[in-house]
Amino acid sequence: MCVTFKAQRMDPLRNRVSVTTRTGPDGNGPALDGAARELLRTTYLRPLRDAEAELRSGRGSRLSQILAGYPAMKDQDVDDFDPTGDEPPSTLRGILRRAECDIRNNKAVAEVSEDINSAYLQRFAIGDDVLRAKISVATDVTLVRALERLELNLFTASDEWTRRGLGYNNALFMAAELLLLGKNELAPLLLIEEPEAHLHPQLQTRIMDLLREKAQRPQEGDRAPVQVILTTHSPNLASSTPVECLTLVARGRTFPLWRGMTRLNDGDYAFLTRFLDVTKANMFFARGLAMVEGDAEAIFLPALADALGMPFNEHGISVVNVGHVGLFRYSRVFQRAGEQIPVRVACIRDRDLVPAGTPEVMRGKLARWTDMTEEEISAYVTNLTTGDDGPVKTFVSDWWTLEYDLAVTSWTMARLMYRAVKLASVAARSWPDADKTEKAIARADRVVDTWIGQGLSLEEAALKIYRPLKLDNVSKPITAQFAAQMLASTPLVRSDVPPYLLEAFTYLCGEVAP
Repeated sequence: MCVTFKAQRMDPLRNRVSVTTRTGPDGNGPALDGAARELLRTTYLRPLRDAEAELRSGRGSRLSQILAGYPAMKDQDVDDFDPTGDEPPSTLRGILRRAECDIRNNKAVAEVSEDINSAYLQRFAIGDDVLRAKISVATDVTLVRALERLELNLFTASDEWTRRGLGYNNALFMAAELLLLGKNELAPLLLIEEPEAHLHPQLQTRIMDLLREKAQRPQEGDRAPVQVILTTHSPNLASSTPVECLTLVARGRTFPLWRGMTRLNDGDYAFLTRFLDVTKANMFFARGLAMVEGDAEAIFLPALADALGMPFNEHGISVVNVGHVGLFRYSRVFQRAGEQIPVRVACIRDRDLVPAGTPEVMRGKLARWTDMTEEEISAYVTNLTTGDDGPVKTFVSDWWTLEYDLAVTSWTMARLMYRAVKLASVAARSWPDADKTEKAIARADRVVDTWIGQGLSLEEAALKIYRPLKLDNVSKPITAQFAAQMLASTPLVRSDVPPYLLEAFTYLCGEVAP
């Protein structure tokens, strides 16, 4: 059954709001009566909740409300205190009555009362009209008042009170709410905004495990499983939740990721359950996604976009490194049969076709560009983009791989990449200080100047630049790190950038239509 809630402001000055609850997806069905609305009652934890205050004692405290709804409290409102008997009371109301009696009979309290009566009130007597005072507990003796005097605190394993931070108090508060909901005879529903508030990552995961367990497998004594709906900005929580249980919210619309709602197949869901980690779960919170195949791309591309005046952070773009497998397993999250999720996804891939003149030792098992016809190359590239649909577009490198394509595009980029490769070679032995860095850059520049003077083509220079990365185990991520650092001091124009990267950046930043 669909239920539609509609709130309409009636008087802005007095902040009056009219709320209607009707059935039907458009709210055009019959209205719900009071009994039906009671079944939809939920427990809602606000995002800016003060968990410590909620657990304190006081009139109308949340803890007293939680305890009042607990089934074991049902018989605690019976007053079983007998002031003439020796049997101690067993109910909370009886214990409170006994405490009130003991306070009134306390020697110090009784002495104060007697002093007030004898020294003052007797002087106010007129005839037989004698006034007397009694000091007592300033409250009515009810179960509600007894519960409002209770508070919930954290203790260590050795039973010592400890003052914990906001995160632990938040966890304690959620535990108390779950305790009550599990005893609810109706369909219990818990709404939580940002359960990660004040929680460190490990505790976020533990909390998520508990919420999932309460929703799937009621614990002993629970009357029904608790349905939990939460909103979060935490990649930790997103990565620890099965993808089919997630719903993305984008531009005011919701997009469930249930099976059958996306282009993901059963194998994709199983794959993502195993390999979707905290870093990759960042994709659920981005306005645009650059999905790449390696650490080097993840390090270098954001810096390159900044240098071109298209900063990823300014456009809400995240870079997700999915490795060399599973690229489309991740991108299919954003593909649907109906309305598409308004998140642009650029899958950036290597072409892996080696150019002419590449030594066999560098080529390996890769195909050579010149050994293929134009039709074969076109079919090959088309096969690399088979996952394109909706907001997902694949951008294939123009030649071989990232580092080669950067070096072969312009002498400005070739010089930058050769500097970075040489610095990465030095870093393999010991991380270069400022003096070593300056010398390595100077040596690299002299070599590049020599190549230019010799009339070397960019293709020949790019092979020389890429060779240490391919054959000498020079680290690609460290090379990318040095290259990213030097971009800030390297004037670039768009013609210095490989076309496929420029196309991907303009797509992600909204400069071209999806």
